[in-house]
Amino acid sequence: MSLDQAERAVGARLLPGAKNWWFLGPGGVARLRDGHVTPEGALRPDARRQLRESGLLATTAVRSYALTVLTSTHCNLGCGYCFQNIAQDPTGGSRPPRMPQTRLTSATITSVLDFTRRQMAAVGLEKLRILLFGGEPLLNPKGCLELLERARDFGLDSAWMISNATLLTPALAGQLGALGLDSIQVTFDGDRPDHDRIRIARADGGGTYDTIVRNIARASQVSEIGWRLRVNVSQENFDGIDGLLERLATDVDPGRCTLYFARVGDVGIGYANDLLHNGELAATFSRWQRRALDLGFTVSRPDAHRVCATCGHTGGRYGAVVSADGTLASCWETAGKPDWDVGSVTDGYLPDETTRERWVGCEDLYRYHDDAPTLRTFRDSVDAALLDYLHETGRL
Repeated sequence: MSLDQAERAVGARLLPGAKNWWFLGPGGVARLRDGHVTPEGALRPDARRQLRESGLLATTAVRSYALTVLTSTHCNLGCGYCFQNIAQDPTGGSRPPRMPQTRLTSATITSVLDFTRRQMAAVGLEKLRILLFGGEPLLNPKGCLELLERARDFGLDSAWMISNATLLTPALAGQLGALGLDSIQVTFDGDRPDHDRIRIARADGGGTYDTIVRNIARASQVSEIGWRLRVNVSQENFDGIDGLLERLATDVDPGRCTLYFARVGDVGIGYANDLLHNGELAATFSRWQRRALDLGFTVSRPDAHRVCATCGHTGGRYGAVVSADGTLASCWETAGKPDWDVGSVTDGYLPDETTRERWVGCEDLYRYHDDAPTLRTFRDSVDAALLDYLHETGRL
C-alpha cells in the first residue's frame, strides 16, 4: 500500500484487513477504518497526523549491543537445506559437506569480549545481548557457559540460543538459565514422520523428533527458559504440519512456546522447494497460525520492517557476528564460510571497499521461485489475517 517516504524510512507498513486497515509502525500497531485510507490505499492527512501524534511513527534508540557468537561451526545433524552446507550429500545420505570446523576457546572469548567492549564504547552502549549460535552451539557447552559467565562483566543484559536441542540436558539447561539465557529457538520439520526423515542425525541418519521434545520438556522443568519454535515449510512436509501442531500441543507446554512458520529457501546448494508464495499458501499459513493460537501457543506478531542490528549497519555499529575462530561476518548466514569474512575481533573490520561485496543481509542469499513483490504480498496477506484474528478473539 502507499506510504510516504518518511513512513517507509522507518519501516512502516499499511495492510488491508478483512474489515479494516492495519498500520504497523516502529511504535506499534493501529487499526484504521476505511475513512482513514483513500480508495487508492494511501493514508489520509488526518490519519497520518493522528498516527504521528500517538507515537506510532517514532523510532526508539538502540539499547543493547547485539552480539552473535558461533561456539562451534560443526553440527551433529545433516539437514539438506542448511545454509552452512557446501552442497548436497552426493550419496543422498545424512552427511552433506559443510564449512570448516572450529570451536570457540577461552583465548578467543577474551578477544571477542575485548572487541565487543570497544564496539559498545564507540556508540555509547552499556548493555549487551548475546545470541549463541553454530553449527550446533551445544557441541561446545563449555564455550557457551564460559562466554555467558564472562560477559556478565561486559554488561550482559540477556541472551538466547539457536539450537537443535538434541544435546540439551536438564543440568545444562539449568546452568544456561542461571547465567542469563532466556530463550532457545528450536526448529521442527513437519510432523514426526516427516521431521525424522528430514532433520536427521549426521552420524547414522536417525530421527530426532522424540529426543528434541523430551529435552524441551525436561529443560522446562528445571529452568525458566522460553521456547521459540520455528516450523519449516516445504513440499516435503507440507501435508503433515496440521498433525505437527496437534502433536506439539501435547508434547510440550504451549504456554511456554512462541511459534512461527517459515518457508525453506535455497542458498545455492541445490536444495529444491517447489512451494510458491501464492494465495493458497498464504491462506494455509493463516490457518496454521489460528490453530496454533487456539492450542495455546503464542504466535509471533507482525510488526514494522526493522533494520537488523547486525547486518543492517556496516562496521558492526550496533551488533556483530563472530565465528568460533574470531573472524567477523556481516550476517550469521555467512559466518564461518571461507572468503566471506569482513574482519576479525583482533584487528577489527576490514575497509569498506574490501567488504562491500561480502556484506550481505538477512536472507540476501536465499533463492525463491517468486519475485520480491510476490514475496511482499504473501507476507502482507499472512500478517493482515493474523492481526484480524487476534483482534476478533480479543488477543491483540
